[in-house]
Amino acid sequence: MGTFHDDKGELHGITVVVETTGPRTYIGRCFEETEQGIVLLDVDFHDPAEHDKTKDEYLQHAVKFGQWKKLAKFVVPNDEVAKVQRLAELAP
Repeated sequence: MGTFHDDKGELHGITVVVETTGPRTYIGRCFEETEQGIVLLDVDFHDPAEHDKTKDEYLQHAVKFGQWKKLAKFVVPNDEVAKVQRLAELAP
């Protein structure tokens, strides 16, 4: 049996980090990439104006303990996406 989501992309179901052209960095389970943007589920985000941790500290904490769900679903617009990578790739 195969997956029922072959059309969702190679990152479907994978926890990813989406760095943006703005101040926020998002972590969530990738659902799909659309014309509008990257659809994430169970989303957490880092905004330097709202956190006392640096982005790197925040990401390393997420690598070790996982992210906290702030949003059930969020679409990061394509024109704001600077970089997408698997959270596991950030493990030391």
